[in-house]
Amino acid sequence: MPLQSRSAHRFGFPCTYSVMATAVPYFTSSTTSYRPMLKTTHALQVPQLSHKPIKLSPFNEISKQASLEEAFQSFGSLFTNQNSLHFCLNEAYSSVLERCATKKALSQGQQIHAHITKFCAVPDSVFLSTKLLFMYGKCGSLFNAKKLFDEMCHKTIFTWNAMIGSCVSNGEPLGALELYRDMRLLGVSLDLCTFPCIVRACGTLGNLRYGTEIHGLTIKYGCDSVVFVANSLVSMYAKCGDLNGARKLFDGITKKDDTVSWNSMISAYSANGQSIEALRLFREMQKVNLAMNAYTFVSALQACEDSLFGKLGREIHAAVMKSSHFFDTYVGNALIAMYMRCGKMVDAARIFNDLEDKDNISWNTMFSGFVQNGLYNETLQLFHDMYCAGQKPDEVSVLNIIAASGRLGNILNGMEVHAYAIKLGIDSNLRVGNTLIDMYAKCCRVNFMRSAFDRMPSKDLISWTTIIAGYAQNNCHTSALELCHKVQKENLDIDSLMTESILLACKGLKCASLMIKEIHGYIVRRGLYDLVLQNAIVSVYGECGCIDYANRMFELIDCKDIVSWTSMISCYVHNGLANEAFQLLDLMKGANVEPDLIALVSILSAAASLSALTKGKEIHGFLIRKGFVLEGPVVSALVDMYARCGNLGNAIKVYNSTRNKNVVLWTTMINAYGMHGHGKEAIDLFNRKENERLFPDCITFLALLYACSHSGLVDDGKRYFAIMIEEYQLEPWPEHYACLVDLLGRANQLEEAYQSVNSMQGESTAEVWCALLGACRVHSNKELGEIAARKLLDLDPQNPGNHVLISNFFAASGRWKDVQEVRTRMKGSGLKKNPGCSWIEVGSKVHAFMSRDKSHPQSDEIYQKLAQITEVLEREAGYVAQTKLVLHNVDEEEKVEILNGHSERLAIAYGLLGTPDGSPIRITKNLRVCSDCHTFSKLVSKFFDRELVVRDANRFHHFKGGICSCGDFW
Repeated sequence: MPLQSRSAHRFGFPCTYSVMATAVPYFTSSTTSYRPMLKTTHALQVPQLSHKPIKLSPFNEISKQASLEEAFQSFGSLFTNQNSLHFCLNEAYSSVLERCATKKALSQGQQIHAHITKFCAVPDSVFLSTKLLFMYGKCGSLFNAKKLFDEMCHKTIFTWNAMIGSCVSNGEPLGALELYRDMRLLGVSLDLCTFPCIVRACGTLGNLRYGTEIHGLTIKYGCDSVVFVANSLVSMYAKCGDLNGARKLFDGITKKDDTVSWNSMISAYSANGQSIEALRLFREMQKVNLAMNAYTFVSALQACEDSLFGKLGREIHAAVMKSSHFFDTYVGNALIAMYMRCGKMVDAARIFNDLEDKDNISWNTMFSGFVQNGLYNETLQLFHDMYCAGQKPDEVSVLNIIAASGRLGNILNGMEVHAYAIKLGIDSNLRVGNTLIDMYAKCCRVNFMRSAFDRMPSKDLISWTTIIAGYAQNNCHTSALELCHKVQKENLDIDSLMTESILLACKGLKCASLMIKEIHGYIVRRGLYDLVLQNAIVSVYGECGCIDYANRMFELIDCKDIVSWTSMISCYVHNGLANEAFQLLDLMKGANVEPDLIALVSILSAAASLSALTKGKEIHGFLIRKGFVLEGPVVSALVDMYARCGNLGNAIKVYNSTRNKNVVLWTTMINAYGMHGHGKEAIDLFNRKENERLFPDCITFLALLYACSHSGLVDDGKRYFAIMIEEYQLEPWPEHYACLVDLLGRANQLEEAYQSVNSMQGESTAEVWCALLGACRVHSNKELGEIAARKLLDLDPQNPGNHVLISNFFAASGRWKDVQEVRTRMKGSGLKKNPGCSWIEVGSKVHAFMSRDKSHPQSDEIYQKLAQITEVLEREAGYVAQTKLVLHNVDEEEKVEILNGHSERLAIAYGLLGTPDGSPIRITKNLRVCSDCHTFSKLVSKFFDRELVVRDANRFHHFKGGICSCGDFW
């Protein structure tokens, strides 16, 4: 027998197909952790040898048991010690090439190739060429494999199989099918190992027609019943989406004692979302006592999609513990992922900690779990642990850490990870770049966001969408729309996600309603009308005050989901229609739609806007009963609800009981202190930021300045305004300047307030001049008031509130002709003053009162009670109505009647009628409380021994024993 044939026979090529069966990995049972390739290769100094009859040796057995380096050393010794050891040349080359293939050691394999070419007397050996081709394919060097294949003069079926397998393994299934066609045209006979390769190529392409043709051919050749061929066919049908075909093949296997067959089917069901079928098959496998391997457990665990499968996931976990695969990293990672999907992060962490060999997948799975479950602080701590463990973070790790930093608003951590990404050279990666943009947007660092965007060498729609949304979220609406125009110039195909971000950018613009209607028409014309965009249009119309359009769009949605209902509820809440929001919540429950966390947050906002403490407590109880995790937006909404309902004590309790405090919750609590006039407490909480590991953003400083303003802390307010700019490098918004002007104006530092307006970067806004005008009216500064009034009319001529403020400024100065002119202009423009309105919750129902309102069913009783209250105060406390506050040119008697008809007085009277003696009366008003009603409320609290908690448009007033918490400064 010739040497080549003898060697081939020794390895079983002609009869057992054992070598070629390994050329393409079918249904591998576990992943392999490869050792790092050798840093240096061994130069083989081998003399030229002649080919004499030689004796076979066990070199292949030696090389299989040795490491790659040891195998090379043994290989070199075969040549240098040729007198002490007789060996088969083909066998030696074959063994060391197989070792290179197993270890994916391409450079060492190339060295062997060079050695064969230089020293081997039979360089045209089909056997060795096939072995080299197989090695290149396994090492991922398809180029070298193709080059070698094309140079071969003679090819056997094993050569064709190796080349086809290389194409499939290296992501060129179409090339595999082309080779198969060429092979058939040349009349090369097929063998068993050809079919799995071709079938796998069909599955990768998802080409069921080609796959069924090959299936027919396997039947013709009579090899469809061969286990590994049948397994590959099952896998192909599953990948092509024909699970019925896959199951028929599986059921047709008469002897189901091959674990790979079961694994193929379980994996197919799991990958196609048929979790129940996958787990049912897993049960059957258990019943027949078939040995399970790591791949079995992983496929079954992947079928446990969410918390509904939590119990089954635990049972599989128990089966893993009884098996020998408990310490398998591959299985451990699957267990972590299963618990993560079920929201059981404590169990996931326990598995993670028990793993001895943690790979990057282990760490990244934990990172993803923490981020997906909102545990952002834990994500950052785990990153620290990973660094201390000496594990090198990869791209997925960096993505999760950036995302967690953004959710926390932790700009310092975010920038540190950004620097680390630059060091790794992945900062220009598309996914990393997009996540960095999002992180900087959430941290309110618009300049850094734009810098990250501009540094990206290539951008996709997600990049543009993220930065547009980032600008919109940070009130840079014009910049967002400018980028929209650039997107159009780039001729990018705008999808629904991009359109949603453009809608978001429109919400903050004054002319947004017209633009939204244009975008709405664009959506209809382009056929982008899906449920997501319908919901977005409802939300944006609501944000812009177009209630009728929002309601009409909501009614047109055929299949309303929870987002549809939540969008409409939020629309009502945003536009001050809290009662309508509660009515819609009842309709949603009637439609058997269970409110989710976002809907409940909106309803908490509705309860807060009405100061409906009872309803707010009911929602709090519902959250606890349903097992919602009180973290993130919901806990911030709870704190805000209790604060705005006048119960600051409960707000503090909720805040203190929250373990993971983020910047939103922190800011909400600062704002809560501010609206109740506790400016010092707000400052103390802000100064504890180092202990809380929190980083303030623009909204935090807005809440802090607000707190300083309503507590008269002028020096503190000015200091923190400077700190925001100089220490934190945050660009002030117009709202910050409005707060500063209000703060200075209340302290009668009007000249400094005016200078602050003029020092604004960019054009000043109506809100700033409004704050200045209000201060000028209080302190009778006619000169600055005139300037502010003119600016207001120029900047925002369609705002009725501004006209009323200007009218009141003129009326306070007795300029009734100017008052009449302003009111005539309002009437000509169709503008109407927002009437004063007050709410009070009595008997779990919210009652609303307008000024001089007589629509309430108990109106006569209310006015009779109010007259009694007024009589007691006039008699016992010497109360006299301050008619100078009535800015109408009418007689004194009518002025007194106007004051007595203020909405908060009607609410107070009804509260005294409808609530138990000694209980507090909580009232909300949409406008600022006047000085006369403030005095009236103080006297009621003293002479009727009732605590009054009144929330006006600016802040809270706690009246008790004749004293107000504001110290008469509001």
